[in-house]
Amino acid sequence: MSATPVSAEGGATQGRTVEVRVPATSANLGPGFDTLGLALSIYDTLQVTALPEGQLEIEVTGSGAQEIPRDASNLIVRTIAYVFADAGRLVPGLRIVAENGVPHGRGLGSSGAAVAAGVLAAKGLLAGDVDIDDDDLLRLATELEGHPDNVAPALFGGLTIAWVGERGPQHKKLLVHRGVSPLVLVPAYTMSTSQARSLQPPQVSTADAVFNVSRSALLIAALMQSPELLLDATADRLHQDYRAEAMPETQRLVQALRAAGFAAVVSGAGPSVLVLADGPGSRQDAVELADRITDTPWEALLLAVDVRGGTVGDRAEGST
Repeated sequence: MSATPVSAEGGATQGRTVEVRVPATSANLGPGFDTLGLALSIYDTLQVTALPEGQLEIEVTGSGAQEIPRDASNLIVRTIAYVFADAGRLVPGLRIVAENGVPHGRGLGSSGAAVAAGVLAAKGLLAGDVDIDDDDLLRLATELEGHPDNVAPALFGGLTIAWVGERGPQHKKLLVHRGVSPLVLVPAYTMSTSQARSLQPPQVSTADAVFNVSRSALLIAALMQSPELLLDATADRLHQDYRAEAMPETQRLVQALRAAGFAAVVSGAGPSVLVLADGPGSRQDAVELADRITDTPWEALLLAVDVRGGTVGDRAEGST
C-alpha cells in the first residue's frame, strides 16, 4: 500500500459514494481444506458514502438483515475502519446501504463477502489518496477473516488457490472448465463456522493426509480440464466426516448424491451442499434426487462460476 505524503486528516472525500459487489464463495471443495475456493454467481451489493466524522447510517435488506448490527460493531464498518487505520487515515462517517444476496450461516462465505466488500469500499473511498493493490486487499482481508480461502475468490473471482507464505497471504486464480455447472443446495438451518472447526481433530493420519493431497491435485485438473474426474477428485478424509454429527441431514444428502455419481461436497463449513455437475442436465437430476431422499427442504441454486470477483467504483463512474 502506498500513500501520498499527507497527514492522517487526508482520506475519503466527504460525499463520495462508491458501489461494491462481491460474490458468494464455496471453500474447501472437498479435499482442498483451507486452500481452495470458488466464486459463485450470487452477490452482496452495497453503496457506501463518506459522511462527516462520527455519523453512521446503515440500511440492510436481504439475507440475515434482522441479525446484522447497525452500529460500529457491524463487520463492514469495522473492516473499513481497519483499512483506514492501516493507511494512516481517519475513517469518515459512513452511510452504508447493503443488499445481501449471499445466504448467511450456510457455508457460502457470507462473512468473507462482508470483509471483501469492506476492503473494496475502503479502496474506493481512498482512491486518489492511497493506492491499495491486490496484494494489499488480500492481506487486509486475511488479517480480518483469519484465513484467505474465502476472501481470495470473493475478491478475485474464479477458482483460487490461497496460501500464506513468507510474503504473507498469496493466491493464484485459475479458470474453470466451461463444462462445470455448480449447484448449491441450501437448507433452512444454519451452521457456525467456529462450531464446525471445533470438531476437527488436532492431528490426522499420514494416510489421510496423502489421500487429500492426491485428491486436491486431481481436483485442479478436473476443474480446469477434465470434469469427468470430479467425483473421485472431490473425495475428502480431513474434515467432512468429522463435522457430520453436527449436520446429519447434510451428510446424508452428500452421501446419497455421491452414491448416485454426483460430485457433492459440503460447501465451506456447511450446512449447504455444493454439487460440481458436468452439465446443466445432471444438475436437475441432482435437484430431483435431493427432493426425494431427505425430509429437509433444500433450496436449489443453479449457479455459474463468477470469473470477475469483487468490483468497486464511484457511483457516477461504474465499477472497476
